[in-house]
Amino acid sequence: MFGLGWAELLVVGIVALVVIGPKDLPEMFRQLGRFTAKARAMAGEFSRAMEQAAKESGAADVAKDLKNVASAKSMGLDKVRAAVDGFEKWQPLAKETAKVQPLTPPPIPPNPAAKPPPKETAAVDTAPVPQSAPQKAAPKAPSKPRAPRSAATASAPAKPKSAPKAKT
Repeated sequence: MFGLGWAELLVVGIVALVVIGPKDLPEMFRQLGRFTAKARAMAGEFSRAMEQAAKESGAADVAKDLKNVASAKSMGLDKVRAAVDGFEKWQPLAKETAKVQPLTPPPIPPNPAAKPPPKETAAVDTAPVPQSAPQKAAPKAPSKPRAPRSAATASAPAKPKSAPKAKT
């Protein structure tokens, strides 16, 4: 109706009942109904009068002529639209890829009498590397075994040793 839902209409009804009162509320709704009926009748009459005036002045014929002139078919746009649709669906590579054979040759059967080819390794440097005599590793110096630290000393910070106090 006026963009009001049932909850809003219920609130308006309750407020009207409190403000106007239960005795005068039915009469007010009758008057409101008569007013809306008159407004609808006037709107319908105005609409019919405008349609009649348009028919008499030939506006309907002018509107029809404008629609015919501006239609896509009369301008040839329907052919353009069909061409665009055909172009959008066109996939020239789809047919060619179906016809093209793979470029790899078929595998060659192995020859049992032939030696297997050497395995290829990645060559970083092709220059010959001079070979020197193998060197012996230097012996390690023996180290003193350390005493294991206890849990108390491991977490506590080390205290600096102080010099003995002189007696005076």
